Amino acid sequence: MSGSLDLATRLAGLSPERRTLLELLVLEEVLEPREQPDAPAPSRPQTAPLSFGQERLWLLDRLDPGNPVYNMVAALSLTGTLDVPVLARSFAEIVRRHAVLRTTFREEGERPVQVVGPPHPAELPLIDLPESALRDALHAELSVPFDLARGPLHRLRLFRLGDRQHVLVATLHHIVSDAWSMAVLGRELTAIHAAFAAGLPSPLPELPLQYADYAREQRERLQGAVLEEQIAWWRERLAGAPEVVEIPPDRPRPAARRFRGGLCRRLLPLELSARVARFCRERSVTPFMALLAAFEVLLQARTGQTDLVVGVDIANRNPPETEALLGFFINQLVFRVDASGDPAWSDLLERVRETAAGAFAHQDITFERLVEELRPQRSLARNPLFQVMFGLYNVPEAQAELGGLEIRPFEIEERAAVFDLSLYLAETADGLSAMLRYDTDLYEAATAERLLDDFEAVVRRVLDAPDERLSALAEHLAAERQRRLDAGREDLQKARLRTLGSARRRVVGED
Repeated sequence: MSGSLDLATRLAGLSPERRTLLELLVLEEVLEPREQPDAPAPSRPQTAPLSFGQERLWLLDRLDPGNPVYNMVAALSLTGTLDVPVLARSFAEIVRRHAVLRTTFREEGERPVQVVGPPHPAELPLIDLPESALRDALHAELSVPFDLARGPLHRLRLFRLGDRQHVLVATLHHIVSDAWSMAVLGRELTAIHAAFAAGLPSPLPELPLQYADYAREQRERLQGAVLEEQIAWWRERLAGAPEVVEIPPDRPRPAARRFRGGLCRRLLPLELSARVARFCRERSVTPFMALLAAFEVLLQARTGQTDLVVGVDIANRNPPETEALLGFFINQLVFRVDASGDPAWSDLLERVRETAAGAFAHQDITFERLVEELRPQRSLARNPLFQVMFGLYNVPEAQAELGGLEIRPFEIEERAAVFDLSLYLAETADGLSAMLRYDTDLYEAATAERLLDDFEAVVRRVLDAPDERLSALAEHLAAERQRRLDAGREDLQKARLRTLGSARRRVVGED
């Protein structure tokens, strides 16, 4: 692994001209036809410890076997002439490359281990379906459970809507995947499919390590003095933190979570994204920090609390070699931000910056290990340590072509919620994409929509007046909410008058 890091350092030091020359030489080597290496002979299944994140998902599955809440799905709409055998071979190559897709989980000596099986052909069922039935079929696919002990922990479905119209669906259990992994999967599929369609071998180099190697390294690294230092920092940071930070729900909280979720989407205008980026450059902060600080304003205004605890997703892909792997790497950090003293938003932003610096410096300890060490009061009704999640995704996008096929993402509304509320943002070419997932046992869809309205209003306001205090921002939010309510009533009244006028004209015409 260290040799790969040294090579990366040397490559980074090359001049642009030398890097371009090297890329051309590598491209020639990649495109040079060569025979595929023989598949390795079947051998005894290899075992490895689980990563800390995998172990938590395994334990959750033991408590509630087959719960599909941790299913991940990606779908692509394919338009054009599709060669199904080539597509199946392309997936089989991805399964060969990534041992995590051939992994199952069993107990050995009262501890779980991951077992890597041999490569196998990809199963790609072709299902004829009328377009009107597609949505129901996709939601049904999401609800089909995986058996962690038997596997496989991924499945493919190809729905044929017409001769030149298909929808490809890949479903993976979270224990072998995360959001970054889905982008890696799309990128590799594009490269391998293009080569196979042209009669060429796979252009991708063999992976320098596998997910099982990462799990072993994580177990070896997070122990002893390193682990103790990380735990001590978090123990001090979270001492006395509130057990619950909750935006008042619309309904009483059930005794146990049922993970039933809804989803609201919003594309914030491109001009607003540009303003956020410009503000961050001027203040030397990241968009993550600025947008989280805006979200903290919304939380403080809606909860009335000043000790704010929020979960934050991080990709957790260190060392760099892990960026090319499929697997469950994502980690959650606990951000505790002090909003007391009615600070100006610019001061709150500085507190968020300090919190982020400390949390990122101690990000090696996984959320699962942190819960194990801190032993917070546990409840079936809520997530430990935090109930509200925030994430700004910088996931590499997959290429938008597949062997001459026109492809586009096909969005599926996942009907599961692990947390009370989760706000996920992503910077796109069209603007800032916002997605709010909510627990439907707690919140109505209309409440979630209003929260997205409030978030956009906060972002606009703090960019206009970054030194405004939180109390003034809360008053602005309340006034803005009332303005939207009045506008909605006015629109409803106008619609009623139009309907009444139309009805009267019909009556007069009939007379």
